[in-house]
Amino acid sequence: MNILIIEDEARAASQLERMLKACNFDYELLGIIDTVEDAVLWFQKNTTPDLVFMDIQLADGLSFEVFQKTAVEAPIIFTTAFDQYAIQAFKVNSVD
Repeated sequence: MNILIIEDEARAASQLERMLKACNFDYELLGIIDTVEDAVLWFQKNTTPDLVFMDIQLADGLSFEVFQKTAVEAPIIFTTAFDQYAIQAFKVNSVD
C-alpha cells in the first residue's frame, strides 16, 4: 500500500509514522508534505497513492484548497482536531 502524509506539524507527522509502523502491514510511505502548494504539485506529478492522511490546516492554508487546484482520486483520512470541518471533509474523498 502506498501512503502519503500531508501534515505541517512534525510531531503529528512522526506520530502518524509510528502508528503506521505499529500496524505491521506492508506499506510504502511516499512522503510527508507540509503545504497546500507542495501537495498540489505532488498530485500533479505523481501517480495516485492508495491512501492519504491529511491535516486540515497546513502551513499555507486549508487542505481543501488542494482539491480546488488539482484532482485527488485517493481516499483521504483527515487527521485534525477541528470538528467544524467535518461536513466539508466528507464532500471530498474522505473516508474517515
